[in-house]
Amino acid sequence: MCGIVAYIGKKDVYPILIKGLQRLEYRGYDSAGIAILNGGLKVYKKAGKVSELVEYSKGKDVSGHVGMGHTRWATHGEPNDRNAHPHFSQSKHFAIIHNGIIENYSSIKAELKKRGHEFSSDTDTEVLIHLIEDIYENGNVSLDESVRLALGEVIGAYAIVILAQEHPEELICARKGSPIVIGVGKEQGEYFVASDATPIIEYTNNVIYLNDGEVGIIKDGNLVIKTISNEIQNPYIQELEFKLEMLEKGGYDHFMLKEIYEQPRSIWDSMRGRMDARKGFLRLGGIAEFENKFANAKRIIIIGCGTSWHAGLVAEYLIEDLARIPVEVEYASEFRYRNPVLYEDDIVIPISQSGETADTLAAIELAKSKGATIFGVCNVVGSSIPRATHAGAYTHAGPEIGVASTKAFTAQVAVLTLIALQIARHRGTIADSRFHQLLNELEAIPAKVERALKTDAITKKLASKFKDVRNFLYLGRGYGFPVALEGALKLKEISYIHAEGYPAAEMKHGPIALIDDNMPVVVIATKNSSYEKVVSNIQEVKARRGVVIAIVTEGDDVVKGLADYVIEIPEVDDVLVPLVAVIPLQLLSYHIAVLRGCNVDQPRNLAKSVTVE
Repeated sequence: MCGIVAYIGKKDVYPILIKGLQRLEYRGYDSAGIAILNGGLKVYKKAGKVSELVEYSKGKDVSGHVGMGHTRWATHGEPNDRNAHPHFSQSKHFAIIHNGIIENYSSIKAELKKRGHEFSSDTDTEVLIHLIEDIYENGNVSLDESVRLALGEVIGAYAIVILAQEHPEELICARKGSPIVIGVGKEQGEYFVASDATPIIEYTNNVIYLNDGEVGIIKDGNLVIKTISNEIQNPYIQELEFKLEMLEKGGYDHFMLKEIYEQPRSIWDSMRGRMDARKGFLRLGGIAEFENKFANAKRIIIIGCGTSWHAGLVAEYLIEDLARIPVEVEYASEFRYRNPVLYEDDIVIPISQSGETADTLAAIELAKSKGATIFGVCNVVGSSIPRATHAGAYTHAGPEIGVASTKAFTAQVAVLTLIALQIARHRGTIADSRFHQLLNELEAIPAKVERALKTDAITKKLASKFKDVRNFLYLGRGYGFPVALEGALKLKEISYIHAEGYPAAEMKHGPIALIDDNMPVVVIATKNSSYEKVVSNIQEVKARRGVVIAIVTEGDDVVKGLADYVIEIPEVDDVLVPLVAVIPLQLLSYHIAVLRGCNVDQPRNLAKSVTVE
């Protein structure tokens, strides 16, 4: 969840660290700090934003060519200057930055205290650097061996970078359960280390992704990768596809708004090359490799968190509707702990934007241990989840910087729709006419999303009316229900207004008690098989003086006569409703958040990638 950036080479390190931390702000954080190695170890850190760290560093010695920076999201110890990273060892000759959680830090800390160690923070991270130094000083071993031995004693997840005053030409990094990427610089002996590629893409697009249990040792201009048990590894250098301009706002006020408007392209990029309606062609390579496995599957289990879980709900409807395979959708955080029943012929589909979600990764390992086939759906090439799965499909949405996912959701739904169609085609559960109809509909979706974006003006007006309410209710039936959940999540994530999504028919089983003239109710009321039922639900809300905001199909006069406010979207096949209906809900949440003065791209207490439990 935190951000890491480090550099060793010939360039001035301070600008690289600060710019890198600024690029990592999207991940969510509460403090920031840097360490620069130049004769001694200089550490500057502050609670708050990177801008406060920059101000604090003014006038101080920031010269040097080796250093590391960190943005912290508090786990152990409150957000303050003292608990911010980097952390010193006992002698202050070693420093560390760390993402993750050391679960057994308390017992290690108690033992180190008996040996005279004194601690200046409340963090688990400080304990680790004290342990490394203790091993180094008492074990008569090298710096990298000290790190490996210490990591052999800790339980938990980590991505770490370590500097030592006595080793000015050495930088060590390691990972377990939290991502680390090493960028190979253009100059000889130059390397970058980061928690993801965003802070280093300006300098290199050649990267190495560390695997779990690996340690990267950069020393005297050379990189060696070992396992914790001291086995030398042959690293694979991967070329990144995205470019620096993808990380800029491009004239938009916020990344979130930019990413909302990128959806016609990101949806198309996620389908491009995989289908051709005119030729009746549809093929995802990962599905083709396991086509018979899918065809004979008795059950598919989809796992995800947050927005990815909502995309999984859409996929449940799609796969059961089109391919006639039973589907269960699980929260990864619950799945991994409830001793689930798994069989070797199960197919598990983990969905993740970042590819680093800790709970989803743990759920994958559990499912693999039971012999299930794992087919991942992920956005970030080379991330941990694609490397942990048997096969999969990338979404090709491009980098998503806003913490609240928008284009990731629609890209996931687009790819999951292709998966459902390909399985259905192979199983013979979809008629040729219906198959070709949906391919044509899918090709038209980017243009329809473009038209849906024209609801921006009306959502902005509605935002001004409802920005001060305290509660929202979102209702939908069938394919509209996951959209209602996603709309409610977007609103509470970025505007801090309480919002709940419900199946419209469940309103009478509790939520109807909340409805009065102060309760806005957003209803997904597009023309579909449940349309008449949804109209009845709207009438029930109106009978209790509720305020209805309806998402309707263009030209719908029935709901227009009932609802207080109507947002029209293009007509679309029922199974593709989520791709279009979610657009005005994203825009509405965005404009409400802006009018409330909220930090849209970096909402409080949230991080882009949840890499710890």
